[in-house]
Amino acid sequence: MSSRFGNAKGKAILGAALFSFALTAACSTFDPRREGALEVYTAEEIYQRGEFELEKGQADDAAFYFGEIERLYPYSEWAKRGLIMQAYSYHRDGDYPNARGAAQRFLDFYPADEDAAYAQYLLALSYYDQIDEVGRDQGLTFQALQALRVVIERYPDSEYARSAILKFDLAFDHLAAKEMEIGRYYLKRGHYTAAINRFRVVVEDFQTTSHTPEALHRLVESYLSLGLTDEAQTAGAILGHNFQSTEWYQDSYALLTGEGLEPRSLGNNWLSAIYRQMIRGEWL
Repeated sequence: MSSRFGNAKGKAILGAALFSFALTAACSTFDPRREGALEVYTAEEIYQRGEFELEKGQADDAAFYFGEIERLYPYSEWAKRGLIMQAYSYHRDGDYPNARGAAQRFLDFYPADEDAAYAQYLLALSYYDQIDEVGRDQGLTFQALQALRVVIERYPDSEYARSAILKFDLAFDHLAAKEMEIGRYYLKRGHYTAAINRFRVVVEDFQTTSHTPEALHRLVESYLSLGLTDEAQTAGAILGHNFQSTEWYQDSYALLTGEGLEPRSLGNNWLSAIYRQMIRGEWL
């Protein structure tokens, strides 16, 4: 998280938090979630307690305290600071829906604030950090891409833009990986047309990802299996032009030459159109 949210706090804030809540901490029956329990404390004291809970690793409790500032001292400067910290605390606790909710409230209430970029970045992370397996539903990946794009386009000079770009590329690659996974599934079962449709998506829509060489090789395999030699040779030609040093080209070359064919653009199909664009430098 940004340095202004915690790196410079140190022992002074920890000590202040301990002092502010010394009496309540000593009382084992004190329940901060009891109605009215925190009304005797200032916004700053509650904020410091939230930071203290973060220092202890109790992100859920920290989010509670930061949220109480918003409830007890609405529209105050401490409420604004507490809201962004609440979003951070929820995210740190892995409570992504509430992290998104708090971050979005901050953006709604304080769209021009200096921390709006961080709020948008947190919102994007709350989607991105749930992209953990290729096999999961890709709705979260699309939402992460959309939210990361907002960071990149709306806050290009912020300290979060570069990280957002890197994560955007990884999420984009993740979508391509999903298409490849499904394509391989169809290919192994002999459903060549369905497999081709998936590999085509990678070549046309995700050509900047790391999966493009394999997608072209799988197209060679699929088209050869269907007896569509023009398409197979053209896919091999694209692969050779852009990725000649890869194992995928070597495998495709072996497949084609084994059938008495060679990698070259033939016919008038979607791959030959891409090959012509590529030669003019308009593709990849």
